[in-house]
Amino acid sequence: MSSSGKQVELKTTKSPLKASPLRLPGQSLEAQLDDYVTDHALLPAVAAALMIGLAFMEWTRYWNQSPPMPWTATTMAAAVCIFAAWKFWRVKKQVAQLKQGRDGERAVGQFLERFRIEGFQIFHDVVTGDANIDHVLIGPRGIFTIETKTLSKPVRGECKIVANHEGITANGMKLDRNPVIQAKAQAAWLTHYFGDADFKVSVQPVVVFPGWFVEPVDFNVIGAWVLEPKALPAFIERRAEVISESDVRSLSLALANYIRNQAKL
Repeated sequence: MSSSGKQVELKTTKSPLKASPLRLPGQSLEAQLDDYVTDHALLPAVAAALMIGLAFMEWTRYWNQSPPMPWTATTMAAAVCIFAAWKFWRVKKQVAQLKQGRDGERAVGQFLERFRIEGFQIFHDVVTGDANIDHVLIGPRGIFTIETKTLSKPVRGECKIVANHEGITANGMKLDRNPVIQAKAQAAWLTHYFGDADFKVSVQPVVVFPGWFVEPVDFNVIGAWVLEPKALPAFIERRAEVISESDVRSLSLALANYIRNQAKL
């Protein structure tokens, strides 16, 4: 118990990221844009709506010659405040999870930049209909789709990922959704897309868990690589060069054109 008599809440989980990801290109302008829209558009619009509502209530009282009704207004205000507090409580955890996932994708994306010196082209957040591929690597040693899973980890104790043909567990708890299935679907989509563009290539699906120890597994059994991001370079270096420099450029151009066309929709 603290001196104030309130029980201190102890955190049982933490982010797997040891450091926050570096800043993104144009991040300052993005923040300025968000602030500008909020300050100069959203807040004035909310204020205007409140004043219109207040004016409407006053004119209604004037026309009906009604006396003030503070209890009615207070009841309505209390109901709105309770609803707002409930919504905030509902979204707080989801927002934290989304931020952690976003930071994990950014950290992995920045880690992947090192592959550029080895002739790889790197793409992030490739939209594929209702889904997306977190990262795509196209280089001399192959094509890789990378799904990032940024799971909260315990503050103390074991942090181990185990993958097998039945699914993936984190510290013994089976994940609700098997990311290997998702990674395979992503690789299949990209293989099909390149096939439609007259490129006959294979795509290696990869799932990475930042900050977790991933128990070694026979990847031929599950059909995908399941790794900690730092292990990825060693796995890629073991592969022979199978794509020429010109084909790397052509494949990258085809995917870049797809991404740009999607942005226009």
